[in-house]
Amino acid sequence: MDGKKLEYKGEEALKEIERLTINADEVQESLLKQILTQNKETEYLNKYMKEETCVTDLQQFQRCVPVTSYEGIFPYIQRIANGEDSSLITGKPITEMLCSSGTSAGEPKLMPSIAEDLDRRTFVYNLIVPIMNQYVRYLDEGKVMYLYFVKPEKSTPCGLPARSVLTSYYKSKHFKCRTHDPWNDFTSPDQTILCNDINQSMHCQLLAGLIHRGQVLRLGAVFASAFLKAISFLERNWRTLCDDIRNGQLSSFITDLSCRSSMSTLLSSPDPCLADEITKICNQKCWKGILCKLWPKAKYIEAVVTGSMSQYVPALEHYSEGKLPLVCTMYASSECYFGVNLKPLCDPDDVAFTLLPNMGYFEFIPLGHNGKLLMDFDENEKVPNDMLVDLVNVKIGCFYELVITTFAGLYRYRIGDVLQVVGYYNKAPQFRFICRRNVVISIDSEKTNEEDLHRSVTKAKKLLEPYDALLVEYTSYADTSSLPGHYVLYWEILHYGSKMDPLDPNVLQECCIAVEEELDYVYRRCRTNDKSVGALEIRLVEPGTFEALMDFFITKGSSINQYKTPRCIKSKKALKLLKSKVMASFFSPRDPKWTVT
Repeated sequence: MDGKKLEYKGEEALKEIERLTINADEVQESLLKQILTQNKETEYLNKYMKEETCVTDLQQFQRCVPVTSYEGIFPYIQRIANGEDSSLITGKPITEMLCSSGTSAGEPKLMPSIAEDLDRRTFVYNLIVPIMNQYVRYLDEGKVMYLYFVKPEKSTPCGLPARSVLTSYYKSKHFKCRTHDPWNDFTSPDQTILCNDINQSMHCQLLAGLIHRGQVLRLGAVFASAFLKAISFLERNWRTLCDDIRNGQLSSFITDLSCRSSMSTLLSSPDPCLADEITKICNQKCWKGILCKLWPKAKYIEAVVTGSMSQYVPALEHYSEGKLPLVCTMYASSECYFGVNLKPLCDPDDVAFTLLPNMGYFEFIPLGHNGKLLMDFDENEKVPNDMLVDLVNVKIGCFYELVITTFAGLYRYRIGDVLQVVGYYNKAPQFRFICRRNVVISIDSEKTNEEDLHRSVTKAKKLLEPYDALLVEYTSYADTSSLPGHYVLYWEILHYGSKMDPLDPNVLQECCIAVEEELDYVYRRCRTNDKSVGALEIRLVEPGTFEALMDFFITKGSSINQYKTPRCIKSKKALKLLKSKVMASFFSPRDPKWTVT
């Protein structure tokens, strides 16, 4: 991607979106030719196309190069990580390995990245404000309280940096050397974002946001879970933060010198009036609507609220009293940045992403139509080459698994995301994120994916509302310690309002029934007819349990920016943590309804 594209902002950015989407088929064809031309000498491509006369021929690529998963590409990545040349998979030097979050599918994966990939990511970031400006005006007249975090990076055996995609971006010149942008005037000094200590970084960033509370127009974090972690941190530490403001001095526990230096200008003098204002707001038993009270000029909250993050929507609405729109702006992963939401103020349930055809070469494995998922392929199951559909030929209403080819050396690589086409913008399709294909819980022949589990929990948690109770977070576990095995749901519940008494056990039993009734036909058959699955169990855990779970995974290498609560727990240590926090347990009192069809 040439550097000029980094200059697309404002009206120029919107015009570029139009150009790309109107010419999506031509852009995709040109992009694949560029990838094949740049990487035609690689060992990987020559392995499959060595007998072909033209390595850059698109039809030959689609006929000869197989669809692959991480297991297929990992041997090449491992060789490069150990010191072999990047030409194994790409024509440009690999500058770093990007670590996936590692919480939805086991150990973090390493994804190859080249220098030009930062240009592509910056290009997408530069589209966000121009899109938002169409819906929310005057964003250049205030500040942005976005809570961003890095994590300590590692190195591969040959010395390549191994870090999360967001840590890569925040540590790059694209971020650190950016020119002042009034539309992205962060409250957090860069040094606080780049601090490796999460607690020190969180303290300083929230402190900066509180100091600038009268100027903040936007709130957010990368994922909804990280933003809620910040609220929890604020709830525990607001008194200390107010002391810092009142005294004009940073807390002594902040030992990071860069943080202390960057915060010194913000705390140049005591401000007891501001401290009193914040104290009055925070010193309340119920924090419903707290965000609007602390940051009264805020116009929206920006965070990923699709897929598993949609679980956090009620909590975010609780803390904003439903007054702040939840904005999900883009769709991205460690492997590739994919697209943007052109209607950012839509309801979280209606979020759809327009894939940008200049980000990578996109293909799709058909999985179903007419609103139904009809098939699936295991991660290592061979997918016929002629089954794949290209970007401009997907069908509205149909489900697909995303497959990408990138400049950095991923060829027909299965991302693992299940998407549904909901429309087109010009020639570019718009997708709703459904779930991660490989996130399932299973006891017998039933297989419950993330979407089914989330839909069932969403149905059940409505039973809590009359009791002023809110499901904060959940995960699941397949308990096979006894026969038959059964599903266990760990629930953390927040009580608010006047009804603070413990929930009647009958309410939680009804929640168990509601979950089971909403699960699919095969699950209900296994429960009711086959008796191969036992009664579903809900285990209530102590407040703060899922924050502790996040902390656990972060200590194991996950990034706070990328962390997603795993919807099915497989780690023995994580399960031990959850079990230690259980306050009460409830089982479904009857079988779910099931009839032979």
